[in-house]
Amino acid sequence: MNVQEETFHGFANPVDPSPAELRAWAYQPDSVPLTSMPPDWDLLVAGDRLVQTLFDLAMDQGCPARRFALHCLYIYAADGIRTNFRAHPKRRFRKLVEQAERAGDDLMRNWAHNSRVLLARPDLFVYRDWCEGGLVRENRRL
Repeated sequence: MNVQEETFHGFANPVDPSPAELRAWAYQPDSVPLTSMPPDWDLLVAGDRLVQTLFDLAMDQGCPARRFALHCLYIYAADGIRTNFRAHPKRRFRKLVEQAERAGDDLMRNWAHNSRVLLARPDLFVYRDWCEGGLVRENRRL
């Protein structure tokens, strides 16, 4: 079954979407516009339960919501690093970074690089860059 061919009819609970719902929405993001989602939806979905789905979507160059998924990965990384990995497991974070370095394109390698830089220098955290999409929009390295 290909998610891209299914019609997405919305989230059962947009505050807590399932991985399958998020994946289906990501391939048809106009079906439920971001503007209709709860405030700070990106912060709500950027957690452990959906991080692998977000990572897979961000790795897929053909995903229409790829930049949103990448934005959520930046939030996830910053949240983990800034809480000294009380918010998210360091092991999972490191595995995602390594996978992005190995198999990712420029966008994903930049995320991995920036995540490693922030890990080494947490004082470089700027909310606008990490949580408001600045690094995604600018596609730049720290």
